[in-house]
Amino acid sequence: MSEILTSQADGILTIGFNRPDKKNALTSAMYAALADALEAAESDEAVRVIFFTGSGGAFTAGNDLQDFLNNPPQGDDTPVFRFLRAISTASKPLIAAVSGVAVGVGTTMLLHCDLVYAADDAKLSLPFVNLALVPEAASSLLLPAMVGYHRAAELLLLGEPFTAATAKEYGIVNAVVSGEQLLETAMAAARKIAAKPPTAVRLTKQLLRQSRGDIAGQMAAEGAHFRAQLKSAEAREAMTAFFEKRPPKFS
Repeated sequence: MSEILTSQADGILTIGFNRPDKKNALTSAMYAALADALEAAESDEAVRVIFFTGSGGAFTAGNDLQDFLNNPPQGDDTPVFRFLRAISTASKPLIAAVSGVAVGVGTTMLLHCDLVYAADDAKLSLPFVNLALVPEAASSLLLPAMVGYHRAAELLLLGEPFTAATAKEYGIVNAVVSGEQLLETAMAAARKIAAKPPTAVRLTKQLLRQSRGDIAGQMAAEGAHFRAQLKSAEAREAMTAFFEKRPPKFS
């Protein structure tokens, strides 16, 4: 069974996280499949909108920490950084339908989406500091610009889960609907955009993105710190404590 599902119809490429037994936690192989799908979509004229969703009542629990420790990203061409680069440079509209958990990259990727719809049961979180890591996907640039510095500091430094209602209040999601309405609400928006003139849509997205600052530069800076922290004693203790279900001890 494929852990990344793709299907295409009516100008919409649907990309589904499909590892429900692990709440769709992302492995290196899944990142590679995601990057491949996004890179192919960029040059496929039949694709006008890219639509993200998750199976089993979850969006994604973020990185699979065991896989991450076994296959730590070392360079810009590793699958996770290929995915981040592809999602941050996508010229076509990105739409996400978020239910259940959206942890780490499950939340930071939403900052690169053009429209985000969340189920009322969705729980988002940015627990990087709790794992002795730093933010990624240029979230340390995009989140303060989107929600304000103090709110961004609260979300990133405390790393505590927050609700779909809070995400809407902060402007991270466009609308909150019931779980039963989520896919159809988000897909209806995707269909509307897919029916519009594609060049005008891409140019409008390009113009909107010009106000967002140096995303590539911020991602590079974050990536350097992220890779260094993965090798740190802090990260070893934080992740060991996570697996052992105990509070970490930082000396």
